[in-house]
Amino acid sequence: MGMIFDSCIWVGLAANQVQPQAVIDVAGDEPVFTSAISLGELSFGVHSCSDPTERAMRAAYLRQVESRPTLGVTKHTAAAFGVLAAAVKHAGRSPRPRYNDLWIAAQAIEHGYVLLTLNTNDFFDLPGLKLAILAPKAQS
Repeated sequence: MGMIFDSCIWVGLAANQVQPQAVIDVAGDEPVFTSAISLGELSFGVHSCSDPTERAMRAAYLRQVESRPTLGVTKHTAAAFGVLAAAVKHAGRSPRPRYNDLWIAAQAIEHGYVLLTLNTNDFFDLPGLKLAILAPKAQS
């Protein structure tokens, strides 16, 4: 099988809000992938940061994530996205605020991968999605 990390996992690891060992424990020996969508979100975080030191740290982290195997968007991803967005709309919610999440979920469905996230509410009701939930690191 395989596992795709939601953007919040990458951000949480970079910000020390997610314990690396917890991620390792959940992922086990599964191959781990990132989404081209997550790379876009992380790139936005780099380019929107006004503090030069923080921006440099974010850019360095982005380069690390970019070295992971990355899933691109295909016509099969687009088809899965359409099904998911329609399901959200039929459930009485707007899919627009969730577009990036829906694209990432569509990639997980397309490849038969488990999606690892911190955000249960973003993904719990999506048909065909295999989901793993990680608790954020406890504040001390």
